[in-house]
Amino acid sequence: MRHRVEVETPRGPAWLDADPPTGPAASLLVLGHGAGGGVDAPDLVALRDAAVAAGVLVVRVTQPYRVAGRRAPAPAGHLDESWTAVLADLRHRHPTVPALLVGGRSSGARVACRTARAAGAVGVVALAFPLHPPGRPERSRAAELDTGLPTLVVNGDLDPFGVPDAGAAVRVVVRPGERHDLRRDPAGTADVVVDWLHARGWARRPGGDRAVRP
Repeated sequence: MRHRVEVETPRGPAWLDADPPTGPAASLLVLGHGAGGGVDAPDLVALRDAAVAAGVLVVRVTQPYRVAGRRAPAPAGHLDESWTAVLADLRHRHPTVPALLVGGRSSGARVACRTARAAGAVGVVALAFPLHPPGRPERSRAAELDTGLPTLVVNGDLDPFGVPDAGAAVRVVVRPGERHDLRRDPAGTADVVVDWLHARGWARRPGGDRAVRP
């Protein structure tokens, strides 16, 4: 059952929607929303449902500018500052959860990538990572994915923001027929992420067994 709390950050209050699994959590997955959207985007909700069923504590974070009712995103530095404060609060609230994972969709994925290592995360989930502004491939944001942490990118092959290339620590899964909103098959996108979490040992398999890290 969703439990919303308000947390103060240097940029104003943020909302945390926490959905705990049954039994001890295998990991804590913190997800951010897109620039003009919210935490109830279809891909985030589907991932929430699938991950909680796999023993993951999922927290979806609403950035302060959205809490204040604004759709235009705050500057990147402000987003990162708020997000980092939220992660520190969550680690204090859940000190026994063994692994912190960060992620989100679009802008939220970028924030997670930029702050992951400093926050002590062990991995990143990037949905609809916006490689570049539409029609501007020369303005690549690929460097933000270079965190050195295990990273899963799930993008649609029709995404006008582009599709990143895989790297040494970056796995890229391209979903056929999907655009930037990943609305065509949210459950399928969620299954891709949970399979990856299983493979890394960050989620429980049916029956309660943890996956073995390869």
